[in-house]
Formats: sequence, C-alpha cells, structure tokens
Amino acid sequence: MAVWQIPVDLLARSRFTISPMTDTVAALRALHSPRRPWQHAWRRPHLAAYHGMLARRPVVRALLAAAFAPRWTADFLTLAPTAPGPTFAEELAAVAGRTDEQIRADLRGTGLPLDDVLSADGLTREVVYLLDWVWTHTVRPEWPAREQRLRADVVARTARLSAEGWEGVFPDLAGAMQWLGDGRLRVNDYPAPPLPLDRAEQLVFVPAHCVRGWVVWDQPTRFGMVYPARGVLAGTALPAPDGLDRLIGPNRAAILRLLSTPVSTSHLAALTGLSLGSVGDHLRVLLEAGIVVKRRSGREVLYWRTPLGAALAGATTDLTTRRRPAGPPADPG
Repeated sequence: MAVWQIPVDLLARSRFTISPMTDTVAALRALHSPRRPWQHAWRRPHLAAYHGMLARRPVVRALLAAAFAPRWTADFLTLAPTAPGPTFAEELAAVAGRTDEQIRADLRGTGLPLDDVLSADGLTREVVYLLDWVWTHTVRPEWPAREQRLRADVVARTARLSAEGWEGVFPDLAGAMQWLGDGRLRVNDYPAPPLPLDRAEQLVFVPAHCVRGWVVWDQPTRFGMVYPARGVLAGTALPAPDGLDRLIGPNRAAILRLLSTPVSTSHLAALTGLSLGSVGDHLRVLLEAGIVVKRRSGREVLYWRTPLGAALAGATTDLTTRRRPAGPPADPG
C-alpha cells in the first residue's frame, strides 16, 4: 500500500475536495492525542466536555483505545468522501451504513487489543455518536472559518497544479507522498506491495486541520489522501523575526512570511485574521517595494515572494541555487 499504481484516466479525473467528516476526524485526533502546541491550545476549551462525554460512554472510550494505532487508523474513520462537496450529514450516513461486525473488523485491523465491551451490539451507534459529538461541540461552531481556510488552500494548490503539474504538487501535500512516474504514487513509507487502482472510480485530495496526512478509502472504488492545509492554525502562531517586524510592521511581515508559494488575498485574510482590505493595502506596499509579485489565475489573483522578499523573510535556502517557484499561468480570459 506504500505505492499506488494510478491509471492515467483516474489521475485526470482526480480533484481536491472539502470534507467536513475529515476535519472532524482531524479534530478527534487532536482531542485524543495532540502532537503540536497549537493542537493543545485548540483542545483546551473542549477538554472538560470531552472527558465528561468519555466518562459517560465506556464503549466510546474502548473504541478510541483501539481505533488509533501508531501506524494505522480504523477504516471507519478514514472513508473517502462519497461525492464532491459532501455535507457532514451525508458523510455520517456512510459511517452509519456500516454494520457492527464491519466496525469490529476495522478495529481488529489496527492490531490493537479489543476491550470486551466492543463485542456487544450497538457498536455502529457508538461510532456515530462519537463523530456527531465531535462535529457538534468542536467543529461545527468553527466551520465557516475552517471551510474558508480549506477552500483558500484548494485555490492555491489548484494554481500550483496548473503551473507545475502533479509532480510539483505531490511533494508539498504530505511528508512521504511522492510521484514516482509511470503512474506510481508513493503515499507513505509503509512496507507493503504496490496497490493497483484499476477498479477505482474516484481519487481525491483533501485538506484538513491536521499535523500529518493519512490515506482515505472505501476499497475498491474510492481512494484519497488527506494532507495538512498550508498554514492552517499553526501558521498564525509563528512569530516573525523581530528585525523584520520593526522594519515593515508585524502584519506586513506575517504576510511576507506566508508567501513562499502563490497565495490568494482571501487565503491570506483567513490565515492572518486581517480584513481583505487590510491585506490588500499591505500587498500593495510589498508590490511597490519589489519584494512580492502577482499574477491572475482564473478569478483569483495570487501573490508570492521575489528573491529579495525571500531574503527579507529569512529564507535559509541559498538563493543562488534555489529554483524559483513557478508562477501561476496567465489568465486565459
């Protein structure tokens, strides 16, 4: 499974999509075992309610103990989206369609021991309750802002796809993902035989509020990869260097640091928390100073750093040998 063999027509039909369920699973991961400071900070306001829910639901506690192995997650938490732009209710219905025995089989697949309480009836009902609880209490109140950030990421990735092709997009999606050529995509570094996707009808790439990506699927017809959306949550917590702050101001410095690859104005507004007008004013100053360039791609105008801007932002790569990021294509219309 480390390498997927993807037919040309399947890759041509592949797409980026937003999945409320995937972001809900990402939130569950952060609640269950946070890995980064921003995840600890995000879960803190929800922790008492989360622990209270677990105290009342012993089956849910046992489910969680068996669902997340170090290198495998139970399949009922990693189902590929069933349609473009699904709602949470639609994706939850797909989980609810699995039988108790399918849930138990998915849990056995992690290789972790199963508590005796997981042998009782009603296992699917407990999974649905858990996912609905996480969505309702933690994700849904934030969903408008989350969705805006995720959609902005998709716009930027699509522009890069147009400029560089999949070979340029894959390395930036998830750590171990790599396009090997000849229809072969390495999706992780697990020791497993290649997996042909000859019967697959769908291949999707899903941004999420997560630290590391993971595979999603419903074999043999639907496959996908989840990847960390660029700069989401974690990016806003990184302070700009003091010298750059003093030179051009903290907001302008924060924008410059986010422009290592083409980014739209709406994406910058979502990442920085500034209004579109403020972002536009800062970009105008950076453009006039020659440290940022722009180009239109479809309905979006994308911005990225010049070599001078990269130097000011404290880029560590040697600018004499660095390949300059390809700009997005000119607007055909």
